[in-house]
Amino acid sequence: MADIVPEAEALARAGELILAGLPVALPTETVYGLAADATSGQAVARIYEAKGRPRFNPLIVHVADRAMADRIGVLDPVSQRLADAFWPGPLTLVVPLRDGAGISPLVTAGLGTVGLRMPVGFAARLIAATGRPLAAPSANSSGRISATSAEAVARDLGDRIPLVVDGGATPVGVESTIVKVGDGNLRLLRPGGIAAADIEAVAGLPLTRGGTRREGAGDAAGVEAPGMLASHYAPRAAVRLGASSVGAGEALLAFGPSRIPGAEKAAALANLSPSGDLREAAANLFAMLSLLDRSGAPVIAVEPIPVEGLGEAIADRLARAAAPRG
Repeated sequence: MADIVPEAEALARAGELILAGLPVALPTETVYGLAADATSGQAVARIYEAKGRPRFNPLIVHVADRAMADRIGVLDPVSQRLADAFWPGPLTLVVPLRDGAGISPLVTAGLGTVGLRMPVGFAARLIAATGRPLAAPSANSSGRISATSAEAVARDLGDRIPLVVDGGATPVGVESTIVKVGDGNLRLLRPGGIAAADIEAVAGLPLTRGGTRREGAGDAAGVEAPGMLASHYAPRAAVRLGASSVGAGEALLAFGPSRIPGAEKAAALANLSPSGDLREAAANLFAMLSLLDRSGAPVIAVEPIPVEGLGEAIADRLARAAAPRG
């Protein structure tokens, strides 16, 4: 079973494990990540094994600074503007992979591009201490609810990894926004912790929306970044979106001060934000989905949530959680 160690005491041990080619679960500002040395194929393979993740699904490379990013990817002027504005922080830039970058092909899933992000806090300190860029998808079984606490990681992956670094609850609560940059164009591959409008304002360009690839038997077509599979972030319970009432035996994921009919009879209830604050809702999303899933209710009904600002990221995660599962 994984050791759970407070982040203030974990840096040396985590560094030893990373340099030994083993994965470590750690906090970031978005969600908990399962990190390993992005330059080692064996280390990256251990991430896929622990998560049960399809190997056609690429991983984000986390870097300590711009110099490390420039050694791995080619940042054009638009990418550089976005990095200046939002790094460190919850923005991933998908850019051309630099020749000789030294990143394992397992990280990029054979693509000629790489997703780069500069995280905040413990993850950044670990990258700087080891000198290794870290591949770090969310620390959960593939396709399941992302973890926003060390306890959630331990419940899911604790018997498959050696260490969980405990940094408390993650402040953003949803994964990074992923933007693909190329030929003067911007494409939103995954909404996340930075609103699309804020990115457009800095870039001076409109964001076009990327498509979703439906999962098939080993078919990698259309997967350019994490979180693009149609079914993802899924609890064991079915998820029913835009609910106008609560059915018998259903749990309720609520939003705002007013409840839909039947809420008083819900098998379990969690409110993402009683005041209707989308930032608070994003921070609570995965933890509350997991809480309702553990209630044993066969269905989680979800009240309507505005699709604006961070609401776009919330809607994206909920749509994938509700998608048909293969």
